[in-house]
Amino acid sequence: MKKLFVVFLLLALVATLGLAKVQIQFWHAMGGWRIDFLAQQAEKFNATHPDIEVQVQYTGSYRDTLNKLIAAVQAGTAPHVVQVFDVGTQIMVDGGIAVPVGDLMAKDPTFDLGNFLPQVLSYYRVNGKLYSMPFNSSNAILYYNKTLFKEAGLDPNNPPRTFEEFKDAARKITKYYQGNVVGFGFNLHSWFFEQLMAAQSAPMCDNNNGRTGRPTKALFNNEAGLKIFEWLNDMKREGTMIETKVEDWTGARNLFISQKAAMLLSSTSDVALMMSASKENGFEFGTAFLPTPADAPAGGAVIGGGSLWIIGGHPDIETQAAWEFVKFMADTEQQIEWHQATGYFPVRKDAVEQLLFSGYYAQYPDHLTALMQLLLSEQNYNARGAIIGAYPEIRTAIEQNLEKMFGGELTPAEALKKAEEAATRAIKEYNEVY
Repeated sequence: MKKLFVVFLLLALVATLGLAKVQIQFWHAMGGWRIDFLAQQAEKFNATHPDIEVQVQYTGSYRDTLNKLIAAVQAGTAPHVVQVFDVGTQIMVDGGIAVPVGDLMAKDPTFDLGNFLPQVLSYYRVNGKLYSMPFNSSNAILYYNKTLFKEAGLDPNNPPRTFEEFKDAARKITKYYQGNVVGFGFNLHSWFFEQLMAAQSAPMCDNNNGRTGRPTKALFNNEAGLKIFEWLNDMKREGTMIETKVEDWTGARNLFISQKAAMLLSSTSDVALMMSASKENGFEFGTAFLPTPADAPAGGAVIGGGSLWIIGGHPDIETQAAWEFVKFMADTEQQIEWHQATGYFPVRKDAVEQLLFSGYYAQYPDHLTALMQLLLSEQNYNARGAIIGAYPEIRTAIEQNLEKMFGGELTPAEALKKAEEAATRAIKEYNEVY
């Protein structure tokens, strides 16, 4: 009897182990209501994959999430999937902590990479290899208040396309509203400088923006960079622009939503928010491509946002479960839901096709602006955006010197020069480590 009892115990143990779910952790940097949205997406995945349980955790800003990931890897407690912002790509590649999704794609006959937008894939490919799965892709666009434009005598269906037109519109709006409304609210974030450089087909660093070799120095102290600094400084001096604190997304949105600023550069991920906020506050808004200097060469829109990375060091069964989840998040249905709920554009061709033929973009044209800006971009190294390991430090250098320029401590030329010098130092210091 004792032997029979032991056999039954062993069988029960095997059955229990066989039914045990594979648990994986997913860390992300999407705050606010998006926390609940991503939790719901994970629940949806769990319901359709009963052998896997995804545990979702919001880990703060993009920078916070990357820092927490590095600490977790060092402590041996790394998650399985983590959302990393665009400029963290080179850091992740150099760190060697990720399982390249391209390797997992090659082993999965059910996966067709041809369904993805090539412009998105080209950003995340490094030395010909795809390391992460595109997920929440964006670029910067212009938001403008059509109601305020019309009241001030400007054409609400003709947003400014050049720096010169932009400054003129900002002056007219500020004058018309006697300073109670200013023309432009600026989120003091280096990302907009990077986007405006790409729109002029100008580089951020050498070696073809780091695409054909590791960068050795910054190159943005050039004509294109100076035009951006001077454009911002002119509006600051004229009183037609309000800048926020550094990287204050909420503050910038509030300037626009409260109608204290008639124009705003922001991410396409804000489109859904602006749609609801404009209705609540009684005004009509529009979106447009980024402005550029009148004589600038044709450029492009850099992919912003983030991608999903699968972290190595886990058992194969957990890595495979992580791959299934990452595939799910980048699948057609999820990409359409994410796009409609936020404004991040779909990373898949079939998702765009479904939305187009369903009449969605005819009903909500502002959801199409960033996507068209991307599809009409020049396909060159400058438009694809830079790959730099020291990018977070470079952003800080640009933002700090913009602050000094706005405070009157530096001229645009001085601020740009100092920002580039600090950026080059950061690149050299990074290269000494890697």
